[in-house]
Amino acid sequence: MKQLLPGMWQWSWFSEEKQLDFNGLFLMVGEHKILVDPPPMTAEASTFIRRNGPVDYIIVTNRDHAREAATYQAEFTCQLQVPDADASQMDLKPTKTFKDGELLPGGIWVVHLKDQKSPGESALFIQQGKGVLIVGDALIGKPAGSVRMLSPEKYADTAKAKEGLRRLLKYHFESLLVGDGASILAGAKPAVERALES
Repeated sequence: MKQLLPGMWQWSWFSEEKQLDFNGLFLMVGEHKILVDPPPMTAEASTFIRRNGPVDYIIVTNRDHAREAATYQAEFTCQLQVPDADASQMDLKPTKTFKDGELLPGGIWVVHLKDQKSPGESALFIQQGKGVLIVGDALIGKPAGSVRMLSPEKYADTAKAKEGLRRLLKYHFESLLVGDGASILAGAKPAVERALES
């Protein structure tokens, strides 16, 4: 388990297929303990989360990041929240679905991103410190210290997808925690600006 920021830890599972780390987050925000986009847990992550639990929510950012959410929902008997626009395409039984602009437990704001790989793709914004943005498939952290979009064939229209991501720049954030690849803990907003200008 790697502590990224106060109250925020990450564990990773390496995908041979994608040659990328798939990251899960364990957040202790307010009185809530939340998992985001959980991949399979390492023994270390499992022990740490159990010791610091109980988990009360799992949040999934898009239909392709369901990962081990169903397993951990059963294991922790916690609530599961997923994007409303992706729910019908997921093999999960969410407790609740969320839409753009909703405030989730722990003071997490939902930022829906249009024209992405999945219709429900959502970022999560937390007004902690200098601002923290969490993304699922919206941006990939590769190479380390920078971000990029998915490959063009993943989108119906790449230009529209890029335009949809510009919405992220309306938020004040210093840190970007990514579901795939390497997160950026400082100077993240300029990195996102560079990715969207290229």
